Amino acid sequence: MSYEMWEGQAVALAGAAASGRRAAAWVRSLSAPPLPAPVGDWLAGELPAAIETAMSGLDPQECDHMASDGRVVDGTGGVDAGTISTLAAVPAVLPEAGWLAPDQQARLLAVTSAVTGAVRLIAQDPGTAILHGLLTRVCAVLDHAARPAGVAVL
Repeated sequence: MSYEMWEGQAVALAGAAASGRRAAAWVRSLSAPPLPAPVGDWLAGELPAAIETAMSGLDPQECDHMASDGRVVDGTGGVDAGTISTLAAVPAVLPEAGWLAPDQQARLLAVTSAVTGAVRLIAQDPGTAILHGLLTRVCAVLDHAARPAGVAVL
């Protein structure tokens, strides 16, 4: 089965990867805990790596589809379950990151929500996500949430 790219797909996916790199850089820039803690290491390493992996790995070919036997197959959007699991852990981990300001914690939630949202958009309806700018809009939210402190992104 051949696959034809949608108009603007390469640009949209490149933009998503760039947004993911910026978001990961912001997460890495967050202050470390006053004392070494596992959640501090996780925030500095595993979480930003998952953000980059997800946003650079978006694959419209990995969308929801019907198998040859008529079974519905949920797409992955090109992102593996382990990466999604890392992103989904943020709400449970944030209470342990008490050294971060509430604004930083809220922005971490927004970042991971935008990333998982981008993955679901590509998995569920990549054509609409790309052709109608939905992926680009999610990336704008991601960029806003991951902006350097005090810098508003318009």
